[in-house]
Amino acid sequence: MKLVVMIPAYNEEKSIASVIKEIPRNCCEEVEVLVINDGSVDRTAQEAKKAGADKIISFKRNKGLAPAFKAGLQQAIEMGADIIVNTDGDGQYNGGEIPKLIEPILAGRSDFVLGSRTKGHIEYMPIQKKIGNQIATFITRMVSGFPVSDAQSGFRAFSRDCALRLNVMADYTYVQETLIQASHYGLVIEEVPIEFRRRDGHSRLISSIWKYAKRAGGTIARGYSDFHPLETFFGIGIFFIFVGLIFGSRVLLGYFETGVVSGNLPSAVLTVLLILIGVSTMTLGIIADTLRTQRMVQDEILYRLKKLEYENKT
Repeated sequence: MKLVVMIPAYNEEKSIASVIKEIPRNCCEEVEVLVINDGSVDRTAQEAKKAGADKIISFKRNKGLAPAFKAGLQQAIEMGADIIVNTDGDGQYNGGEIPKLIEPILAGRSDFVLGSRTKGHIEYMPIQKKIGNQIATFITRMVSGFPVSDAQSGFRAFSRDCALRLNVMADYTYVQETLIQASHYGLVIEEVPIEFRRRDGHSRLISSIWKYAKRAGGTIARGYSDFHPLETFFGIGIFFIFVGLIFGSRVLLGYFETGVVSGNLPSAVLTVLLILIGVSTMTLGIIADTLRTQRMVQDEILYRLKKLEYENKT
């Protein structure tokens, strides 16, 4: 049983060594540490190597958390990982809790394990980040159908089969997308309580809560529309039709009173336009639902290809 602990890191020279040294090397038969150096301009890569990282991937420029996570997941699979743990390079997650995180996978109960800060102990979290996390978690819970308590946690573990099924398409953050995908694919997800420590300095990912909300919200919306296109487009279409009927009722009342519609001509035109938009949107939903079926087939083919490639290498 081989465990690969992957650490996406951007300018974390002060903390990366302590993060690596805290990882227990006896929680599996074989444990390796993979660092994804996301275009750091400091000594992150050098400090990681000095601290004992088994492999380091370095980007020439900063690409962001989602691309770093995606590259790490692929590299961990190529390293022969049976279990993959993702943690942050800033030291906020306790590496000593990795055995607790991977236990459900080792026991065969789960495919995907989330470390929940809200169920565990939070040493410190800014109020705006806490509120943002609660809102994002609530939306992710509604979209994924899984009763998650902390959808934003980056401390998580995956079985190899789960990692092979995940296809990260976002360019900003992976936390919501991977959870939505795992739930949709019917993978067994579990949460375990974890410790969350105070961070020195500012977050590399959340420089602005509004920027994060906008981009993360877009990821969640795309994830929902990808897997539930009929509900998404029908909901939007029905909204336009409903608004159109509200304006249309005004036209009808005017017609019954005067016998003409010329006095409410703008409302009549708007009614027709809104209803046409609504019907067109619902038609797009039917088309998108057909494409979703094709995507499911393509995802299954991609999963089998990745699994075959891994088996051939081993």
